[in-house]
Amino acid sequence: MKQRYLEVTFRNGKAIAAYLYLPREAGDVSARTEKRDGGLLIDFAADGRAIGIEITSPGTLSINALNRALADVNQESASRDELAPLLAA
Repeated sequence: MKQRYLEVTFRNGKAIAAYLYLPREAGDVSARTEKRDGGLLIDFAADGRAIGIEITSPGTLSINALNRALADVNQESASRDELAPLLAA
């Protein structure tokens, strides 16, 4: 997968979890996870590349915290448009 995308899980119309998939190679799996502020968990492949960010508390997501985490792993900031499904929930 070459582009990132957001997957949101809903229960009873409320977002209960979300995952921002980052660009990854075929066969990449999470080898380690780092906790970040704002209920964010960053998954890393065995070679140290970030492959995704779990948003454990989507109702209280701070876009600033998410963008800091993205910057820490050398990814572009998320736009409001990219996060629209999550922000609308």
